[in-house]
Amino acid sequence: MQTVYLDNNATTQPAPQVVAAMTDVLNEWWGNPSSGHRLGQAARSKVELARASVARLIGVRDRQVVFTSGGTEANNLALSGVLKASLEKAGASPRPLVISTDVEHPSIGEPIEHLGQRGGRVVTLPVDGNGLVDPKDLVAALESGACNGRLALVSIQWANNETGVIQPIGDLVAACRRHTEACGECRVVFHTDATQAVGKVVVDAVASGVDLLSLSGHKFHGPKGVGSLYVKPGTRLRRQTLGGHQEHDRRGGTENVPSIVGLGVAADLAIRFLGDARAVERQTALRNRLERGISTALPGTVVHASGAKRLWNTSNLGFTGIEAEAVLLALSEKGVCASAGSACSSGSLDPSPVLLAMGIPEAVAHGSTRFSLSRDTGDEQIDRALDVVPEVVRHLERTLPLGPAS
Repeated sequence: MQTVYLDNNATTQPAPQVVAAMTDVLNEWWGNPSSGHRLGQAARSKVELARASVARLIGVRDRQVVFTSGGTEANNLALSGVLKASLEKAGASPRPLVISTDVEHPSIGEPIEHLGQRGGRVVTLPVDGNGLVDPKDLVAALESGACNGRLALVSIQWANNETGVIQPIGDLVAACRRHTEACGECRVVFHTDATQAVGKVVVDAVASGVDLLSLSGHKFHGPKGVGSLYVKPGTRLRRQTLGGHQEHDRRGGTENVPSIVGLGVAADLAIRFLGDARAVERQTALRNRLERGISTALPGTVVHASGAKRLWNTSNLGFTGIEAEAVLLALSEKGVCASAGSACSSGSLDPSPVLLAMGIPEAVAHGSTRFSLSRDTGDEQIDRALDVVPEVVRHLERTLPLGPAS
């Protein structure tokens, strides 16, 4: 049976060049990069070459890249690293302010909830029907409590993992800067979780003005278990992993050289892909053909966030009155891999909090399924999906309906 993999926002297949480079390191360059001998320094050279590649991918300098175990650690390091010192001050007043949204990945939402329990003041911004944040709402949140010397940390994703919606990061950062200039007393640090965006669209951390940016290698054909955090010069960040002075004293522990090298190779391949406009256009056309074909076969299909700028690879489709878990199981039996949302929160039969935050009715959210392409997805896979998805949905509408839409 042909496998059609359309769950690339959960993870991508490592590129052959990545696997080859990692194997070479495991066989030949396995020294500890902190050791002073030749084998160790050869490993160090591999790490630094990979750091340069990641830096090029996001438009920053090499020393501004901190390697982590993935996007989740990078996000936690950004949030806790910025706020921990303020939260630990005895009787600290005013409390630090944390501003985020209801559509963030769990690796942002859960740490922010924890920080709120430890004394941070948390403000959650609303999103519109396309899942977009209005910069005016961010300004209002800052004006409501970011002054009088208060530290404010803003964390808003670059692109959503479920819908592919791209936030106006430049406008949001600019709103923060205007506020701090007008206030003159508060300090605002802006973090973005760019895990779903890096490698798929051009991400320039410096041009965007962000202070911190997270990414993960397995989202763009690199290995799992490795990611990085961009730290803008001057950003105060307390390390969270103790026991060593690696990564410019920001993340202790012996570097995972094979995975870091794989991440560097994946970054180089992503740069090449993003520089090929025709390749990006071709993959965008495939996503659009998938949406048109399913919507034509199933006229009641809802294409979520169709009015917003989205990642070229992501399509979240709502099938009213059926359960997404049933859709996914039936698709899997026919060799089609898709998702109902974040892989980190799979297993729940509750509708997606992201879609509910966008105002999507529960009956539609329950049946919403995410299809996410990679740069290697081809016409044959889309053709197969267009044969299978309408067949599965029609069958479930007849046999396992949830009931009328609300």
